[in-house]
Amino acid sequence: MNTQHTFELLHAEGPTPIKGWVRGVPVDELAQQQLRNIANMPFVGPWVAVMPDVHVGKGATVGSVIPTRGAIIPAAVGVDIGCGMAAVRTTLRAEDLPDNLAQLRSSIERAVPVGNGKGGEHRLLPDSIRSRIERSVLVQGLDAIKQRHRKIRTDKLACQIGTLGGGNHFIEICLDETGAVWVMLHSGSRGTGNLIGTYFIEQAREQLARRVLGFHLPDKDLAFFLQGEPLFDDYVQAVGWAQDYARENREAMMARVLAEMRVRLPKFQLEKLAVNCHHNYVQSETHGGEELLVTRKGAVSARAGELGIIPGSMGTRSYIVRGKGNAESFHSCSHGAGRVLSRSAARQQITLAQHREATAHVECRKDAAVIDESPAAYKSIDAVMAAQSDLVEVVHTLRQVVCIKG
Repeated sequence: MNTQHTFELLHAEGPTPIKGWVRGVPVDELAQQQLRNIANMPFVGPWVAVMPDVHVGKGATVGSVIPTRGAIIPAAVGVDIGCGMAAVRTTLRAEDLPDNLAQLRSSIERAVPVGNGKGGEHRLLPDSIRSRIERSVLVQGLDAIKQRHRKIRTDKLACQIGTLGGGNHFIEICLDETGAVWVMLHSGSRGTGNLIGTYFIEQAREQLARRVLGFHLPDKDLAFFLQGEPLFDDYVQAVGWAQDYARENREAMMARVLAEMRVRLPKFQLEKLAVNCHHNYVQSETHGGEELLVTRKGAVSARAGELGIIPGSMGTRSYIVRGKGNAESFHSCSHGAGRVLSRSAARQQITLAQHREATAHVECRKDAAVIDESPAAYKSIDAVMAAQSDLVEVVHTLRQVVCIKG
C-alpha cells in the first residue's frame, strides 16, 4: 500500500483533529465551520476524515467520515439514507450502440419512473417489482418499525422501489477506456428513507431539549442519540432497514434498465464486474482496535481491494476504483466530485447555452430544469481524484453517452 499521505490537518485544536484530502480543491469557510462543529463534540473521534468533494450539508458536511463512540447524529447520516451507486459492465461494445441514442434514453425513462412526486412513482405496480417485494423482508421490517413509531409512513415502499427520484440521482449508459458498455445509476431509499431520516432527526431534537449537556452544541441539527437509549436502538434498526431498501431499489432499477436495453440493443451478457455501494450511511466498524460507529455522509468505503464508484457530473468522467485501505481515512474515499455551487447559485450563474455546450457529447436533458446539475455546478473531478491518490486506484474510467435525470 502507498504510505505517502496527501491529507492536510484542517483543524488541530482540541482532542479531535480534522484530516482533509483536499489539496487542489476548494473548501469554503462554511464547510470548515461545520467540520469544526462536528469535531468539537465529545463523542466524535479519534479524528474526522474529510474527502475532496466536501461541501456544506445539513448539520454536517457532505464528503466527510465521522466516527463516534456510543452515539449517532441522525442529521449526519442525512435523509437520503443508503443513497449510493450501482454499476455493471456488459459484453456490449461502443459499436453496438445506435448512432442516435434518443430512443434508448426515452425507452428507459418510460420503463423507470424518474423525478419527485407522483410522476416518479409506479402508476401500476409491475409484476417484477411486486414479486421482488414479496420475496424480500422489507415489508415486515418496515411494519415492525412503524409499530413503535406510528408517524412513519409505509405507503411509499411499493410504489417507489425501482424508481430513480430527482436531484442528483441519475441513470447512465457509459463507455470505459476499452469501449465496453456499462450501466451506472445513483439513487437511495426514496421517500420512505427520507421520512425515516426526517422523523428521527426531529426526535433527536426533541430529546436534545430534555438533555443536560456538559458542552456547547453549536447547531441543533447535531442533535444525537446515545447508546443505551431506546431511540438509539430504534434508529439503528430503522437506518439499517433504509440502507437495505436503498440497495434493493438500485438492484430493482438496474434490472429494469437492463431489460429495456435487451429489447433495444443486440444480445449481450453481464460480466462479473459489478458494484453496488452506499455513500450515505452509518455502520459499526473496527478501526485501530476500537469499535466505532462510522457515519459516511457522502463517502464510500475503500478497504484494501474493495471496489467503489466515484461519479463525476453529467458531462464529465466517472471512475470505478479499488480501495487502498488507508487507515487515516477510515478506509474511505469521496463519493463524487462535490458541489462548488449551491443549487440556487447554479441556476443564477450557469446559462442554458453553457449547459448545452458542457453536455453536447451526451444524450440527456438540455432544459433549464437541470441547470443546477450542470457540470459547472461541481468541482473538477480530475482535481478530486488527484487529491485522494492514496485512498484509491482507478480500475476503469467511464464517460457517459446517455444520462437520465429525474
